[in-house]
Amino acid sequence: MSAPSTASDKGSLPIATAVLVFLSFALAYFLSALVRAITATLSPTLSAEFALQSSDLGLLAGGYFLGFALTQLPLGNWLDRFGPKRVILGFLSLAVLGVIAFALAGQFATLLAARVLTGMGVSACLMAPLTGFRRWLTPAAQLRANAWMLMTGSLGMLASTLPVQWLMPVVGWRGLFWGLAVLIALAMLVLAWAVPRWDTADAHEADGHAPAPPGYGAIWRNRFFQRMTPIGFFCYGGMVAVQTLWAGPWMVRVSGFSAAQAAQGLFWINAFMLVTFWVWGLVNPALVRRGLSAPRLMALGMPLSFVVLLANIVLAEGVGWLGWALYCVSCTFVTLSQPAVALAFVPALAGRALSAYNLVIFSGVFVVQWGIGLLVDAFAQAGWSVTASFQGAFVVYLVCCVLSYLYFLAVKAEGRAPTPVRQPLGQAR
Repeated sequence: MSAPSTASDKGSLPIATAVLVFLSFALAYFLSALVRAITATLSPTLSAEFALQSSDLGLLAGGYFLGFALTQLPLGNWLDRFGPKRVILGFLSLAVLGVIAFALAGQFATLLAARVLTGMGVSACLMAPLTGFRRWLTPAAQLRANAWMLMTGSLGMLASTLPVQWLMPVVGWRGLFWGLAVLIALAMLVLAWAVPRWDTADAHEADGHAPAPPGYGAIWRNRFFQRMTPIGFFCYGGMVAVQTLWAGPWMVRVSGFSAAQAAQGLFWINAFMLVTFWVWGLVNPALVRRGLSAPRLMALGMPLSFVVLLANIVLAEGVGWLGWALYCVSCTFVTLSQPAVALAFVPALAGRALSAYNLVIFSGVFVVQWGIGLLVDAFAQAGWSVTASFQGAFVVYLVCCVLSYLYFLAVKAEGRAPTPVRQPLGQAR
């Protein structure tokens, strides 16, 4: 069986080829999510070995997202110009180097630098397939593929919990990172074989659109994009920050869980997320056919996450993994913003639009992850208890989320999708 060489029928892939392409990208995204979330499980071990404070731990976890954010603008240009295949292979080469550097690190500064490099290396693992899907799949299939890519990410985060905890006594945390380097290299071989070539001219002409303007000006000025920006930064970014880091320390330091119990809790949090994204992939097209567009679904569903977060803050020591699982699940309404942004622009701008929005999201992850750690330490230095310090930090985060949601509602009349996308989200063209 030979790998597909290019898309057919002016950009649409045959079903069998589309499944193969999806699975090859899903493998890479699975590994990137595993690397992203592994710091939550390893936080007790790394904190003990390197004498890390909460702010150090937040910076270390956030370093991944800093590296991620640093690459997004050039990444978008390169995706539109060179296509997903060439770009993701080049970036994953950096990821292999970053993971190896982390395995060899002997001090915090080296850990942080390796984490930033790793974040840069895996920064194309979601943007590359979503850019390809914008041309290769119908809008309805794009919504489903986006949800199921996020499901794959949840599977990677699931693998970063109990499986990592089980392997730690056998190979140690450094051995885990050597194994990840090998797996990322294998994923690169699969991508090189399976992903179609990229015809730049077809990106402009497949849907009858004129060549897109250079740069990011058309994206930054777009009111639909601006409407999505604050919720992407605080709500989406914050969800990832909690899922990949702060749910773990809360369970250990506030709820009194052991490291093994926290790893089990993170396992169930990510299991809930996996099922949630699978369900989103099934129901999204049907919801939209009934008139529930992505922005409307977000407007209706996002307040639920604020209620759950407030309940977790109030319950404090009484919150286990279930409270944080419910919070992360209730946040998934905001993930609809990503395919909505992609569909709001012509295919030739898809890479830049997605990467610009990803820059917003992962800048938010970095700020929230580090910011919560700084606030926890600051409140502790002011004499607050551990529980009160965590509560105070999360209250600040909750206020930011609510304000971003109010902005999202306030610009509703001006924030419509631009004219290139007239059909409802999820309706096949």
